[in-house]
Amino acid sequence: MQRNASALLVVPENNTTMEPEIAALCPQLAPFPVARVKRPARTLLLEDLPAYGEATLDAVDQFADRRFDLVIYGCTAAGFLGGPAGNALMVEKLRERTQATVVSTAGAMVEALRSEGVASAAVVTPYLAPVNDGLRRYLETSGIEVETLDSLYCETTAELGSIREDQVLELARRTVTRQSEALFIACSQLPTLNAVATLRAELDIPVWSSIRATAWAGAAALAAQGLPVQMPADVNAG
Repeated sequence: MQRNASALLVVPENNTTMEPEIAALCPQLAPFPVARVKRPARTLLLEDLPAYGEATLDAVDQFADRRFDLVIYGCTAAGFLGGPAGNALMVEKLRERTQATVVSTAGAMVEALRSEGVASAAVVTPYLAPVNDGLRRYLETSGIEVETLDSLYCETTAELGSIREDQVLELARRTVTRQSEALFIACSQLPTLNAVATLRAELDIPVWSSIRATAWAGAAALAAQGLPVQMPADVNAG
């Protein structure tokens, strides 16, 4: 009899969305422990990365007595602000610390878009302008042009946590154009469980979110270990 895969989710301490949405997308992983990373109450910036990286390792160390098949590094901004090399370094540090396969949301974002064979994407975020610039650089360095980008421009984690799924849908509909090859909704705090399926049906283009891309990449990583986790193609309660 095949055993269930075990996973550790690593998210900013304010994140209230990723745990329930990953559990809904990959129910075979639930329930799973969550390592919550201390962070500023404002939007994460490039200069915060050294302290955030140390806080991430500290949060993971609380689970040092447990062994996991998968560790999910689930902060989109912390992943992309340091560029592909910075994200890869953090993934390697987490792998060394946990001895587990590690997937990052920033890496999954690129992998998901590449899997669709697209060269560009419309992007929706909740970030301030300097963070959006970092996201644009990360994607373009990774070979994905940002066709258009719009944001909810949240200044604090409280503002970020108050965003509703209907607001995400509204912004996404305003951001895509007739030329858009794909749409990506960035940030693992944004609620997108049903929005992705709704937008895919409406727009007839590939639509991904930080959380869905991470779930997809995590499921693929577990399958490579012989621990398949079935992820529903779409989740739409509407």
